Amino acid sequence: MITVLAVHFSVAVLAPFLFRKWGRNSFYALAAVPAGSFGWLVLQHGSVYRDLVPASYPSSEVAESYPWIPGLSLDLAFRMDALAWVMSLLVLGVGALVLVYCARYFKRKDQDLGAFGAQLLAFAGAMFGLVVADDLLLLFIFWELTTILSYLLIGFARTRLAARRSALQALMVTTAGGLAMLVGLVMLGHAAGTYRLSAILTQAEPLLAGPQGAMAGAAVVLILVGAITKSALVPFHFWLPGAMAAPTPVSAYLHAAAMVKAGIYLVARLAPGFAEAPYWQPVVLGLGLATMLVGGYRALRQSDIKLILAHGTVSQLGFLTVVVGLGTPEAALAGLAMLLAHGLFKAALFLVVGIIDHQSGTRDVNKLSGVFSSSRALGIVAGISAASMAGVPLLAGFVAKESVLEAFVHHAEDPAAGPWGMVVLAGMVLGSLLTFAYSARFMWGAFGTKPGVARTPFKAIKPSFLAAPALLSLLTIAYGVWPAPVDGWIQPYAAQFASAAPDAGTPAEQAGHLALWHGLSPALGLTALTFALGLALYAARAAVERFQARVPAWVDSDRAYQLTIGALDDVAVWVTGRTQRGSLYFYLAVILTAAFALPLAVLLVARKPLPDGIYLVDPHSPLQLVVGAGIVAAALAAVRANKRFLAVLMVSVAGYGIALMFALQGAPDLALTQMLVETIILVAFVLAMRSLPAELRDRTGGRYRVVRVIIGLAFGTTMVLAAIQAMGARIAVPVSLGFPQLAYEGGGGKNVVNVTLVDIRAWDTFGELAVLALAATGVASLIFIRGRGDSLKSSSTVAEGTVGRHTGVDPGSRDGAALALSRKFAAAARDPWIVAGRTLAPERRSIIFEVVTRLIFHSLIIFSLYLLLAGHNLPGGGFAGGLTAGLALAIRYLAGGRFELREATPVSAGALLGIGLAVAAASGAVPLLLGGQVFQTAIIELWLPVFGDIKFVTSTIFDTGVYIVVVGLALDVLRSLGAEIDEHFEERSAVPASGQEPDGVPAETTVKGKA
Repeated sequence: MITVLAVHFSVAVLAPFLFRKWGRNSFYALAAVPAGSFGWLVLQHGSVYRDLVPASYPSSEVAESYPWIPGLSLDLAFRMDALAWVMSLLVLGVGALVLVYCARYFKRKDQDLGAFGAQLLAFAGAMFGLVVADDLLLLFIFWELTTILSYLLIGFARTRLAARRSALQALMVTTAGGLAMLVGLVMLGHAAGTYRLSAILTQAEPLLAGPQGAMAGAAVVLILVGAITKSALVPFHFWLPGAMAAPTPVSAYLHAAAMVKAGIYLVARLAPGFAEAPYWQPVVLGLGLATMLVGGYRALRQSDIKLILAHGTVSQLGFLTVVVGLGTPEAALAGLAMLLAHGLFKAALFLVVGIIDHQSGTRDVNKLSGVFSSSRALGIVAGISAASMAGVPLLAGFVAKESVLEAFVHHAEDPAAGPWGMVVLAGMVLGSLLTFAYSARFMWGAFGTKPGVARTPFKAIKPSFLAAPALLSLLTIAYGVWPAPVDGWIQPYAAQFASAAPDAGTPAEQAGHLALWHGLSPALGLTALTFALGLALYAARAAVERFQARVPAWVDSDRAYQLTIGALDDVAVWVTGRTQRGSLYFYLAVILTAAFALPLAVLLVARKPLPDGIYLVDPHSPLQLVVGAGIVAAALAAVRANKRFLAVLMVSVAGYGIALMFALQGAPDLALTQMLVETIILVAFVLAMRSLPAELRDRTGGRYRVVRVIIGLAFGTTMVLAAIQAMGARIAVPVSLGFPQLAYEGGGGKNVVNVTLVDIRAWDTFGELAVLALAATGVASLIFIRGRGDSLKSSSTVAEGTVGRHTGVDPGSRDGAALALSRKFAAAARDPWIVAGRTLAPERRSIIFEVVTRLIFHSLIIFSLYLLLAGHNLPGGGFAGGLTAGLALAIRYLAGGRFELREATPVSAGALLGIGLAVAAASGAVPLLLGGQVFQTAIIELWLPVFGDIKFVTSTIFDTGVYIVVVGLALDVLRSLGAEIDEHFEERSAVPASGQEPDGVPAETTVKGKA
């Protein structure tokens, strides 16, 4: 099963490349994937139905499980039993046929077919993963994958407003249900003590009767909300007809055979254990019946043949929900039988609609006329599937529907069902009546010859285009004539509902059997009644249309959805208009007020006493008082500063004070990191401030200054009190006390901080690396216009002394004299101390800075590597090492300008970020491939000549990824806030083309030392 999923997703990734080479014929190659998986599935029949004895029908299974995140008890657990096998037949078989159909449905010139094919194939894989997942959280992952992929497929025609609207509507409705379902899955797993679905079902009865019964019952209802939204049941039924804006192959697969069946599958999966749960029957039977009747009623008033099928699908989904959710052996057998039959005939009918639309250019019943005479083969294929949908004998729909009616007749006769049993039976008959009527309406609308309507022009159909629906119709006939194989596939599932009563008989006797002829029975009489009334309803279609036109839409779920979304938009506009006011003071006031008001309210309500042993200054380190006073003084100076640079400098002084506080408390690793972070942030701020006015104008004054002081004091005081309360509220032994032993024995290092980051909490660090990469990309996107600044030309192509030249200075002034002196001084050193220093204008150069840079740059780089390699046992690590290397690059940039930065790091900042993430990810994935766990550390001890005994810990590789990412981040900041802004300044003050500067000094024209 893992292999099937891997092949689906791998080929989906390669699909765009296949389409570039083979065009639309690539759909045949994609179809081979689910077709091959279907063949593998058939070969699993013997394992799934091992030792099948008709008298007992034992349940067998094929299971695979691999550890994923053991700390969360999350495994890649897959299980294929009878229910999953039958669902997989539908998912993989219909998926292969739909992909074959796509090869002739789309035109050669259609755009984005590669993405479409990839998404459709990935959807087939996600749907297969959903039905075989045996872990609740894994099931949810595949569930949401189908939601996202369906959104992309429905919105394939992204230039059409209707497609975008329908895709977004489907996404919002199903995602909302999915979130409710996630809460239910977590609650159910917590109540059962396991997330294994198979284990939960085996203990469902004692779970509902035990102390966790209320939680389990509520969890099941929340899970049903997810199933209801996914399968488009009332009141969420409106999204499925809207999704018909998707291409017809999408409708045939997602909305007839796959995605909307996910909710039915979930109900069928939970029914053996939770059909007796509180609220199960009212939710499943009530909403199912309502959906069946609403969908059938609305199907009779549609003039688009695709919408007739769409509303019919809504009706059938309600029908299926009632059947599989009833919770009896007969209903379980009939439900799966109807599930297969519906997948066959409804997928075929949607594909037929696609052919009609493709060959005639219309789907309107008022414009289609004489299509049957133009293509009898197509009419026969459609007629077989429509007849099966109506329940006509000799077809799959008839066999399944007879079993359904038989099950509900017996349910109505059961005294335990009470009067509701007869109500449900009447609803099922009424729904079947509507099904027959809209089936006839579909055939009349698509193929009938209408009086007074011109014959519809219809192109000839190629056999390859008709092959997929024709094969589905043949399978419908085979299923109806010979239902015994399907009966054998379903019986093990139906046996899970078997009664334990001594006189109940064997599971097979309780469930009954699928058969073409059961004799003269009440179910057959009800079928005849639905045929007669259905024909009458079809014959009176004109009167029915007039009646429906006069009946007002008292309840319109789609309109209710639009009104709800509109109200949300209005509220969002109102809130945005009153909060997004362009005032930094207002934003900070709101954020900080919320940040202190809520915790302070909790502290006041709780009224917890302060813990004992609070002291202002550590008696063993009185120097903290001096450092603290310096921090406070720096903070006050930052508040009072009237220059931006002074304010930023004072903030950095406070940061350095905190670093010193860490050092005094015995945390050298934190102190080192804090100092490096403060330094690199100071550089970034100074570079960014060049584009801002030097003075801080428009300072908030008056009463607002008092408000700012109050908010600041309140926030600081609340945070201090919250920290004190948090330290005193501990009731368990801190988990961090075990970190030193874990770090040394498990992580192979003595530096607890670094080992924690790269080993014990490697997942957290990896997530932070991804955030760093996103932050760097965000900064770059705000600055760069043409690219990311990595295409800067080499310094060898730049005229000497032309970068950053001062213009417009009077030579006779004091500034002009100083300018001439600086040029003369800088020009004295013809051999630059740094590579690109000669590109700078002489007045921009500092010989001392260049000399110092040349002396310390390589030392800083070596020191950064030392911090990286020594950080596992000593203060340092990849983060500190990367910051040190970033500071080295900053010094080189400040000394030699943007071209010097280009010479120092010819590698792209984006490439460094990607390489760093890749190294970190590889260090986590390789142990999994070798049979270990993700991010598992190995300690390698060896002896090398000269070096002696070496102890290498593989988490150093992860730390190397951290180092590279931090260097990439620093480079991105320097190129965006430094080099790019430099270039903007130089473009605004470019040297005139005449070669003569405004101050009368000739411009330097030397390139590579030659005039």
